[in-house]
Amino acid sequence: MRHTVYCVLCVLATLAVGILSARYVADSWLLAFFESLQTHISLFAIALSLIAFAVKRHWYALFLIAGGVVLLLHSVLMLQEYGTSSLVASAEAGGGRFRLLSFNIEDSNFENGARISDFIIDSKADVVEIFEAGPVFSQMDRLTKTYPYRVGCGVITTDCDSLLLSKRPFQSQLMRSLGSLWDNRFILVTIDMDGQPVNFASAHLSKPYFDAFHQIELGLLAPILNDVKGPLILAGDFNASVIAPDMRDFLAATSLRHAFPEPATWPIVAGAYGISIDHVFARAPLRLISVKQIPDAMGSNHFGLMTEFSVPHPAGS
Repeated sequence: MRHTVYCVLCVLATLAVGILSARYVADSWLLAFFESLQTHISLFAIALSLIAFAVKRHWYALFLIAGGVVLLLHSVLMLQEYGTSSLVASAEAGGGRFRLLSFNIEDSNFENGARISDFIIDSKADVVEIFEAGPVFSQMDRLTKTYPYRVGCGVITTDCDSLLLSKRPFQSQLMRSLGSLWDNRFILVTIDMDGQPVNFASAHLSKPYFDAFHQIELGLLAPILNDVKGPLILAGDFNASVIAPDMRDFLAATSLRHAFPEPATWPIVAGAYGISIDHVFARAPLRLISVKQIPDAMGSNHFGLMTEFSVPHPAGS
């Protein structure tokens, strides 16, 4: 019986380690879901291997423990690689400070549309980016009293997936599609923030296990953002962790950075122990001071994010 239990545990741990290790020899969208969960699956493999070793002292269980630890450590290094410490950013921040609310509210969450709208109005955010925004469309008259400027949900497009709201007028505005799977899921606006034009981008990407669409969308998004001049902040539902290979390529290509550690946003049942698939990225000279999880998901399957950021004063001001 003991040998059987040992074998079952080792088989499960081997599958976990093997699936994670495949990323180092193959680049396939079939692995995408597991790649974003590398930290969690590594911990799972280590736990199974430790139990197996307790059941039966054998070298193979130790081998699996070592493999899990290597994968775990590498996942942590990847989480840090394109991150900036919020403590450092706060200490170095100069100029005006502003707030950005970003939130995938889930397109079937109509019973909480009014409640989410109340939260948006009371949030004191300067700019709001909402994904799967259908549930707040009926509340638009109330929202526009606080945020009179918007893109999405009847402005530029009749679609109501991506919505960007602002208290300040737009100097420029753009909405377009990324790839052929979904329409009008990218927004780019420029807003004068106390004398400094700031570019706000919003992106809602497909799930990474929908063939290669996720990688294609990131490939289209990167050159658009590289053409943007001046301070840039990008928020969105990327449906993938920053340790996914195509996300790492995207961050390397765009010089965007995220706060470290990032708050978990999915699944909501995991709370603070989930993974970050909703992100806020920034490019210097804009600095992320803090990115915090909104602990009440208000019926959504994602947690929202409240970001405080700083923008340097224009030269000579």
